[in-house]
Amino acid sequence: MIGYAAAILIGISLGLIGGGGSILTVPVLVYILGIDPVLATAYSLFVVGSTSLVGSFTFMKKELVDYKTALVFAIPSFIAVFLTRKYFVPAVPDVIFTTGNLTLTKNVAIMVFFALVMLAASYSMIKGNSKTKDDKESEVKFNIPLIALEGGVVGILTGIVGAGGGFLIIPALVLLAKLPMKKAVGTSLLIIAAKSLLGFLGDVGTRTIDWKMMLIFTGLSIVGIIIGSSLSKKINEKVLKKGFGWFVLLMAVYIIFKELTLM
Repeated sequence: MIGYAAAILIGISLGLIGGGGSILTVPVLVYILGIDPVLATAYSLFVVGSTSLVGSFTFMKKELVDYKTALVFAIPSFIAVFLTRKYFVPAVPDVIFTTGNLTLTKNVAIMVFFALVMLAASYSMIKGNSKTKDDKESEVKFNIPLIALEGGVVGILTGIVGAGGGFLIIPALVLLAKLPMKKAVGTSLLIIAAKSLLGFLGDVGTRTIDWKMMLIFTGLSIVGIIIGSSLSKKINEKVLKKGFGWFVLLMAVYIIFKELTLM
């Protein structure tokens, strides 16, 4: 019940700040629902992808999605996330190395790497960006090589840890494609949805999926993003994002401490 309640909170976070909630999905699945970390990253891709897709519809209706930018960013991201899930993750051995009494397993490595990603996400949310463009319409100017490169990097990251990578995508869209903030958030949700669901396809057939649990968790997360989208008009986004950033920071420290003390 706690895990399913957390699913709603994950969706609410996505609805309120356009990201961040996905960074909590794997820890909730691993530490609360007791799911294997590698399988949890697969479930996370489906949950985050489906929830972000629903969230992107609101932005589509308001014409706050730039499809051309999404395509430029998404193509290398699609390729990277699919190849990572299909070939790289299964190729990593269960025991990466052993030296003396120290053994680094695949599960521990994934969780520690995930915690490092959380640290980067928390820094991004706490620091904020005072130079972010406003929501007025402006001409989109492409830096195609950099956008494509970032798309590939985010795709690899998504494939390994199962997080949407919105904290990397949104700044890239604002700085490299010159998108207004709200349009960057809407475009980011669409990109996250597409690449996460495509990445999940890399796990179908190679892992045993508990479809009932995953669909219930996803449904509750979707309820959460609908609630969060409604609340976003009433809550100060900057204060919420900074507070959530500190929460993610504390969770990252906890994961690193927990995993390394188990080695």
